Amino acid sequence: MQPVSLASAILYRDSSLIVLNKPAGVKLHAGPAGGPALEDGFGDLSFGTRQTPRAAHRLDHDTSGCLLLGRHDKAIKKLGRLFSAGRIEKVYWAIVLHCPKEQEGRIDAPLIKRNSPAGWHMAVDSAGQKAETLYRVLASKAGLSWLEFRPRTGRTHQIRVHAAQLGSPLLGDTRYGGAQGDHNIPAGDGGGLLLHARSLTIPYREAAPPIQVEAPLPPRFRDMLKRIAAPELLPNS
Repeated sequence: MQPVSLASAILYRDSSLIVLNKPAGVKLHAGPAGGPALEDGFGDLSFGTRQTPRAAHRLDHDTSGCLLLGRHDKAIKKLGRLFSAGRIEKVYWAIVLHCPKEQEGRIDAPLIKRNSPAGWHMAVDSAGQKAETLYRVLASKAGLSWLEFRPRTGRTHQIRVHAAQLGSPLLGDTRYGGAQGDHNIPAGDGGGLLLHARSLTIPYREAAPPIQVEAPLPPRFRDMLKRIAAPELLPNS
């Protein structure tokens, strides 16, 4: 991304934190494969400070929405403690196949990383790390559902695996979704699956109210929602 694009993606900024609206289809880190990555432009978000902002958590390549950065070492350490303590509230929206039997509930399924000749993946395994996700059905129609997820832990691919475990894999998830049929997924926005980090609530300063940030929906996600939800249920942004 060009610096101007990163600056225009800022949802919130103060002396310690930045929240970006990450686009789908962009890697956060280059990784072993190299290539362009979102963090390549973080130096242009210093705004006169000595340190380059750093991501305090991860969002997958295809995931859009709220990405939290710390602007200095002290902020990064504090955010790490808040995430570890489960004090930062993360809300994700997703379009999934089918509709869960229950309208809301909790998925408690430990996750472990497994390697294979085709590459690595995460799997549910009692020997894995604790992973817990709350979910709620927001709307459902024609074999698709709009779900809200609130992860209580931060494991790799947690929502994707837990959605599949629920029997409602993410639409467009070729790794964990199995056979998906033809639902005419809208093109654009750079992503494959439809997963959006809708909001963050960050209790950063003890003497102040939590910082609440919400990321607007990408056009592709909004287009799909129009097929599922009644007009009065659609968010304004």
